[in-house]
Amino acid sequence: MGIEKRFVMENIGLIAGNDRFPFLVAEEIKRSGGRVICIALKEEADARLEKVCDKTYWFSIWKFQKIIDALKSENVETIIMAGQIKHIRIYSAINMDGRAVKIMDSLISKKADTILKAVAAEFEKDGIHLIPSHAYLKHLLAEKGLISGKKLSSDENKDVEFGYKIAKGIAGFDIGQTVVVKDKSVLAVESVEGTDECIKRAYKLGGENSIAVKVAKPNQDFRFDVPVIGVDTVDILKENKVRAMAVESGATLILDKDEVIEKAEKAGVTILAV
Repeated sequence: MGIEKRFVMENIGLIAGNDRFPFLVAEEIKRSGGRVICIALKEEADARLEKVCDKTYWFSIWKFQKIIDALKSENVETIIMAGQIKHIRIYSAINMDGRAVKIMDSLISKKADTILKAVAAEFEKDGIHLIPSHAYLKHLLAEKGLISGKKLSSDENKDVEFGYKIAKGIAGFDIGQTVVVKDKSVLAVESVEGTDECIKRAYKLGGENSIAVKVAKPNQDFRFDVPVIGVDTVDILKENKVRAMAVESGATLILDKDEVIEKAEKAGVTILAV
């Protein structure tokens, strides 16, 4: 049964972080016949979401019981998390309610994925099911091959292969999902600072014509985290004189794809999916 039939006329909850991702999810939910009940995270979400969603509640990230209560009051049984939440927000104890404190206290490991899995389990206790972030956006997943720009040279393709192996390795250790390489040397590895800052750091250390590689984690839980690139990504690549960016096919969303391709072509940046 397809997404369009399964969720038609339902109230779908959207836990919204920052950037374009939540807007695209909201638009697709409405296009397929659902109503969007948005839980906009005060520290991250864009106020313009109120114009796209059918109803919007504003809560701080760890006001967990209020979020649950709002979703239940709207008869929401299915939710999607979309949009980046800065790691510092996830680990901050500021404004935690009692239920959030219990979640955190119950964890031995406080990796981001561990925390989010515990959050998902807590939603389930109230009959609220978290579905993959890209459930409505699978048509935006990168397909294998050249997406924009010139074909890479033999040496550049070798850098992609090298970077892919390294990126998969660090992703498996839950360190990050992006590496920047040049001449088979690692310039920067993504950590909690995020992809953009990793790319900026690589340029400071290694200069222009590097290769950025972004992958999914092994056994990625797409309910919480889908690798995403968009127009802002192209801006960062251009500003830091990155030669190319490779993403994992079938596991990376390209938001506003036509605009991404146009901008990358003008910037002379190659984007490919491997």
